[in-house]
Amino acid sequence: MDIQHAKSTPPGASKGVWEDAQAYELYIGRWGRVASREFVSWLAPPSRLKWLDVGCGTGALSEAIVDTAPESVTAVDRSDGYLALARKMIPGAGVTFLTGDAQDLQFPDTSFDATVSASMLNFLADPPRAAREMCRVTRSGGRVAAYIWDYAEGMQFLRAIWAVAFKLDPEAIKHDEGHRSSIRTIDDMANLFAACDLTQLETCKIQIPTRFANFDAYWKPFLGGQGTVSSYVCRLSSELREELKEGVRRALPTAADGSIHLTAQALAVRARRPQARLGVRPLRS
Repeated sequence: MDIQHAKSTPPGASKGVWEDAQAYELYIGRWGRVASREFVSWLAPPSRLKWLDVGCGTGALSEAIVDTAPESVTAVDRSDGYLALARKMIPGAGVTFLTGDAQDLQFPDTSFDATVSASMLNFLADPPRAAREMCRVTRSGGRVAAYIWDYAEGMQFLRAIWAVAFKLDPEAIKHDEGHRSSIRTIDDMANLFAACDLTQLETCKIQIPTRFANFDAYWKPFLGGQGTVSSYVCRLSSELREELKEGVRRALPTAADGSIHLTAQALAVRARRPQARLGVRPLRS
């Protein structure tokens, strides 16, 4: 996941850690694989496209793209650890994984038929710049699309943590991506790409089930130190972390067999880069 944290992050707030790919998969990456399949299905792309996956993380979206029989897939991310796991997750699929920055893509203008991103834009220092870069490297008439997790309202397994944390820790809210991010709603996503003068812009909300066999299966991913919520949990004293854990255990809806059934929601946008016109200024700034 291509992460450069927002400049608006409050002093002392957890910025999250994005280095341990295996821990990330357990924390939220596995749900991204489900959401990415739904996202690509919504895009309904033809085969034989040249794709760019921006901020590819552990390869969830690239993996879904491979199923569309693309001409090529290029994927970039700043984390070498995530890229290493991505290469292992989809070996022999013809995906080219490169180290790169979403806010300064290393490709010439109009290099790709489709440029996409998953669960990354809301963590950047300058999301509008990244959106312009995505548009710049897409050919005229090509597809530009992205989704982010709905941290403000739609991630039930994360909101359950914050709901209890806010009662126990007055400082917790400044760590919550659902409050501090500059992109929190479906309208924020639409406006981000509308500012790039794209056409045929559409949005949708993608909801997927997140089921846990028991409370231990739910809680364990938050001990891996990856991402904002997990980083926050791991920074707590042992006493406060245990109090948080038991508060969440009591609050979660639990089935008779001990399983926990929740949902996660992604906010998605898709559009087209308009045909080039004389006198149009380049998107890079």
